[in-house]
Amino acid sequence: MTQEPIPYPLAPAPTIYHPSPDYTRLRETCPVAPIALPDGASAYLATRHADVRRVFTDHRFSRAAAAGPDRPTRELGSLAEDSLIGMDPPRHTKMRRAVSHAFTVRRVEALRPTVAALVDRGIDAMVAAGPPADLIPHLSAPLPIYVISKLFGIPEQDQERVRQWSDALVGDWDADPAAPQAALDAFGEMIVERRREPGDDLMSALINAWDAHDDLTERELVSVTAGIFVGGHETTTNQLNLFLLVLARHPEQLAGLRGDDPVAVARAVEELSRFIQLGDNGVLLPRVTTEEVELGGVCLPAGTPVLPAIASANRDASVFAGADTLDLTRVDNPHLAFGAGPHHCLGAALARMELQEALGALLRRLPGLRLAVPEEELRFKPGLVVRSLEELPVTWDRVDR
Repeated sequence: MTQEPIPYPLAPAPTIYHPSPDYTRLRETCPVAPIALPDGASAYLATRHADVRRVFTDHRFSRAAAAGPDRPTRELGSLAEDSLIGMDPPRHTKMRRAVSHAFTVRRVEALRPTVAALVDRGIDAMVAAGPPADLIPHLSAPLPIYVISKLFGIPEQDQERVRQWSDALVGDWDADPAAPQAALDAFGEMIVERRREPGDDLMSALINAWDAHDDLTERELVSVTAGIFVGGHETTTNQLNLFLLVLARHPEQLAGLRGDDPVAVARAVEELSRFIQLGDNGVLLPRVTTEEVELGGVCLPAGTPVLPAIASANRDASVFAGADTLDLTRVDNPHLAFGAGPHHCLGAALARMELQEALGALLRRLPGLRLAVPEEELRFKPGLVVRSLEELPVTWDRVDR
């Protein structure tokens, strides 16, 4: 019996803390389900952990084929077509190798003292302003933008301007294509300037790698540069914000988490990364099959679009005990929040370190940390790929400065 296509997006979840309830049913009854997209196109939705991981790691599921001219423009616009997230090996491998040296665990750990000092500076500003104080302008927004800017060799006085370009690139390309295109143009101008005056930084390394290959275009260089910059701060900012929202709903677990225990904080970061819903639909970038593939018992012909539902995979009860329950002490946690395979998040180690330092310091220095307003008063920015709060007022038990 042929399964009828399911309208997609799925039924919305009742809150932002859990994926659509349809995912549970699909994992149990139809883990690789045919779906009908809003534009009438057909695709398949992978919902189990094993199948989603397979989509990420099997070379027959192509990002390049899914990022061509017919891709949805709202999906990061031309960034999806021209940047690392739109390439397949071996081209992707060559380009990723050119930048991955900046994100090794060793280099990230070397940055930890700098990040810890930046976190303390942000918390100092929060203490001076409050309680209450808005976490976003004091800590969650400036921290990752400063770190990725440091890697790119962008001076501090230019960071706010570059952050605005990045914000435009994660907006709705269909509703306002001019703003993100202007941001890409601005990144292009910055590359031209850096080519004239190179330095010991990631942007200069990217330019050198590009200029050494005749088959790489300037447009791709701009998109790769902008894509790495966006990925280096937008998700980390919003992860930290959502971490605090989730913890506010679990005060008993928050009370038991000690900021001076780095192992406990690291485990908490992994579990919170698994648990939060960073985007509305919980689907990571789609793939297209390059040949006939069997996935979850379904035969997918070549040219079939497949959507890997990362939010569903991270709630798969066959992998995670108590999958719908937050457990900050969880040890075995093979979540897919940072993807897997060739497109595993380039800056995963950097993001983890920043989140560990920020969460640990907040717990150590701001006892009784909690929301300063009722949750229903918080507002998310409209039209963005990731959930981004307008503000996040928090309060704490007063401490000596």
